[in-house]
Amino acid sequence: MTRHIVLTGGGTAGHIEPMLATAAALQAAEPGIGITCIGSAGGLETTLVPERGYDLRTVPAVPLPRKPSGDLLRLPVRLLRAVRQAKAVLRETHAAAVVGFGGYASLPSYLAARSLRIPVVVHEANATAGIANKVGARWAAFVGTAATTTGLPGSRIVGMPIRASLQHLDRAALHDEGLAHFGLRPGFTTLLVYGGSQGARTLNTAVTAAADRLREAGIQILHSYGRKNAVEAPPAAGGPAYAAVPYIDRMDLAYAASDFVLCRAGMGTVAEVSAVGLPAMYVPLPHGNGEQRLNAEPVVRAGGGVLVDDADLTGDYLVEVLLPLLRDPAKVAAMAGAARSAGHAQAADVLAAKVLEVARHG
Repeated sequence: MTRHIVLTGGGTAGHIEPMLATAAALQAAEPGIGITCIGSAGGLETTLVPERGYDLRTVPAVPLPRKPSGDLLRLPVRLLRAVRQAKAVLRETHAAAVVGFGGYASLPSYLAARSLRIPVVVHEANATAGIANKVGARWAAFVGTAATTTGLPGSRIVGMPIRASLQHLDRAALHDEGLAHFGLRPGFTTLLVYGGSQGARTLNTAVTAAADRLREAGIQILHSYGRKNAVEAPPAAGGPAYAAVPYIDRMDLAYAASDFVLCRAGMGTVAEVSAVGLPAMYVPLPHGNGEQRLNAEPVVRAGGGVLVDDADLTGDYLVEVLLPLLRDPAKVAAMAGAARSAGHAQAADVLAAKVLEVARHG
């Protein structure tokens, strides 16, 4: 009988993308394997998972209240209902293993797997483990993390699973195609400015303020400013180009066209940028618990990037600090090599191999 693996996670792209990357790696490692994903009703996964061609089943979202409330009193009933639905999926698919990436759907899936004695594999992308993964890790056969993570004793760093198109990206081979795709010009150092799918106001403000001075110094810019933002790109009649787009749907070509990246430090971004061998200036989000800084620090310590506080990033800062780096090809090349060595390009394959090992041995 065909082996079937159930993957669960959702809510944010940080849970969904590694789940889908692992699903693809499982299919590559064992052609014909069955894949089903369990997500939360109404979550982002209800769009992304079917778009990638995977079967998605949903269970009710069961957020865990942080304070005493009516929701806390209703939690046991809601969780039990979600567990029952997850168990139905596991029985129907004859799941050989459950792989969880965190999010609302993961906890009921972990509990359902435990009750059916199906082995569990947990992957945690963040520096601080979420509640669902802390629970699932207690009886998981294997716990993998994207980086050093607190709250999951006995875990092993495997890296952040990324898309196969990036995992095996040959930037040199696609360089010219990438330049042409975005209307960039050959012969210039290219800076990719990427604030995630929603953009980043601090990055947008700083790069537009510095754009003329960067271009005068021979630097061209590929700027993804976010669908909810607006950026007026300065004219670029000749010399280095300034390509401003609301969203990049071909990140493989964007990375291939670029020599350096100015970006936030979400784990997915750090994993992709380092895996493809690009040096970066990382600008962690100024709020939260400091996870983004922790995400970037291993790459920075290895020499593959630099960190700058959000409050310090201005157009003048880019000209005074980043521009000298961009004008030093030897330094950029050395940082690129350090970034690649600090990355985990094969994370999806490594995690898929552990899942299949766990599934074979029950």
